[in-house]
Amino acid sequence: MRMVKKDRQKQLLKTIKENPFITDEELSEKFSVSVQTIRLDRLELSIPELRERIKNVAEKQFGDEVKALPIDEVIGEIIDIELDRSAISIFDVRKEHVFKRNSIARGHHLFAQANSLAVAVINDELALTSKANIHFTHSVKEGERVIAKAKVREPKVGDRTIVDVNSYVGNRLVFTGDFEMYRNSKSDDSQVKLN
Repeated sequence: MRMVKKDRQKQLLKTIKENPFITDEELSEKFSVSVQTIRLDRLELSIPELRERIKNVAEKQFGDEVKALPIDEVIGEIIDIELDRSAISIFDVRKEHVFKRNSIARGHHLFAQANSLAVAVINDELALTSKANIHFTHSVKEGERVIAKAKVREPKVGDRTIVDVNSYVGNRLVFTGDFEMYRNSKSDDSQVKLN
């Protein structure tokens, strides 16, 4: 049984507040209405489209500046970051990211998203990946959105920091990785040594 418009809009507001990264298509499925109906509801409720919501969340939550690499070198779009603690990025899988024969995302794109997020979360001018242990747990298709979540493990050991990254499509885990990051804790970065 369909919800009446007033109840649906109330639930829509609540759903978007809980998950600002939900797409109109996902909302349409959740509420069993057309994408057009969701768009009209959003217009009536003055809820911006997804791109705008992502930008708003990022502007509110970016207290920290990425130090280890320029923001435009991060694969995906960082939407939240707390240096040396955690970070989140999103990556929309498009035609150029997939194999032609089956529309499955090439693994190096998922790895690049996770690895660049692991670098970005390090609070240091120089952060390099010295070792990574990764697992692809589920295939990702064209048109899907990958949300990568990085968490810095405590404690740091010398000039090494471990960053755990888990990537999801919806609630489904698609990639997991432990990244051992070298960080330049001294002022002289000319002596970079990796195992």
